[in-house]
Amino acid sequence: MKRIHIKIILLAALSVCLADCSDNGSDDTPVVPKDTVVVTKTDSFAVSKINITTDGGKAITGKESSDYVTCSVSVTSDMKDWNYSGTGKIRGRGNSTWLWYPKKPYRIKLDKKASILGLGEDKDWVLLANYRDPTNMMTTFVLNVAAGEGMAYTNHSRFVEVTLNGNYVGLYLLTEQVEQGKNRVNIDDKKGVLLSLDADDGPELSPNNTDNFWSEVYQMPVCVKYPDDVTSTAKTTISADFAKLEKAMQQADYTTVSGMMDIKSFIKYMLIQELIYNVEVAAPRSIYMYKDKGGKWMMGPMWDFDAGFDFDWGTMYTGHTYFTSYQELVLGTDPANHTGYGVPEFFTDMFRSRQFVTEYKAAWKAMKDKIMTDYWSLTDKYISAATDAMARNYTRWPIDRKYDTEITKMKKWLTNRVGYLDKVINNYPSGSK
Repeated sequence: MKRIHIKIILLAALSVCLADCSDNGSDDTPVVPKDTVVVTKTDSFAVSKINITTDGGKAITGKESSDYVTCSVSVTSDMKDWNYSGTGKIRGRGNSTWLWYPKKPYRIKLDKKASILGLGEDKDWVLLANYRDPTNMMTTFVLNVAAGEGMAYTNHSRFVEVTLNGNYVGLYLLTEQVEQGKNRVNIDDKKGVLLSLDADDGPELSPNNTDNFWSEVYQMPVCVKYPDDVTSTAKTTISADFAKLEKAMQQADYTTVSGMMDIKSFIKYMLIQELIYNVEVAAPRSIYMYKDKGGKWMMGPMWDFDAGFDFDWGTMYTGHTYFTSYQELVLGTDPANHTGYGVPEFFTDMFRSRQFVTEYKAAWKAMKDKIMTDYWSLTDKYISAATDAMARNYTRWPIDRKYDTEITKMKKWLTNRVGYLDKVINNYPSGSK
């Protein structure tokens, strides 16, 4: 198999990150993920095959931990060293994607840690069905942007065709479970914290969970993802620490906020959310934040994007309609005054800071030209590799949108959106503080 020197690419990316992090006089140090898995094969875009057989052919009927079904898992790939055979258990996953759609997403927990498809060893893996996404590429595109922009602990994309109990169930995206771990969010196992701002996991929709709380200032639903079994005392400490950040953000106090949160990660996170018009920021849902021992709050990893790209919520139970308008905005034309979609002020109050707005505009200027030249071009390699598999998936799960037509629409939508956002962001008010 042909190989490439990925180290050269990584060094180039790191040099860009270092240059970017030195802009605007900020003393924030660049974030380099620890123990990042380096894929050294050019054909990592190839679609592999996964065969899953549950014990006794038992059906997978639920998505709770109690619903796990024991199974065997085998992986066959053109990359011979990616072949794998082992045992574990499987259950459903997701919220709307599990409840509403016939093609189901799954979570696999192996009995022993293993490297799957060239990714770092772990037990926990996710199979995303991408049923709502008619392109199959929304998640992959966003992950390409996040990784290219230096967002730490960004998930990888591995396309696989899945056979479950002898039945072909289509094209899936295999990726890592968002969790604490050496090859996941690699924060300290004693002092690290991973949070999810998510209505589904928060106090209102999951009142019986003991790991969630309402944030003090912005009243956002917060779930403690790590530590796994957070004590009441630890939760109180985490809540109080998060409230300090909220209070500083409410005042648009750049100096204090920058001492508690990596502002560059926040800016890039919000730029990507606006780029894809991800309205789930408003709920909020699937917004991850983490903090390492002795470190600052960081935004990420990025997760859950099939509600973006101008998805038509009027057909959310059955529809696959995207890309109607490229002029809708999450943050609006004046984020500080909340002219956008109605997101929590946690995401907009810092736009009252002149320094923040200056850095936001500079980050967009550095990102915009790479969106189609670099990140879409990379996505196009996945598209080319998965073309035949997408045809088989479409035969198995025919919907009212054809994947090749929708991919063309997606590219046009993104191209138009970059141009539109360039005008919008450059005309943001400069801030009042």
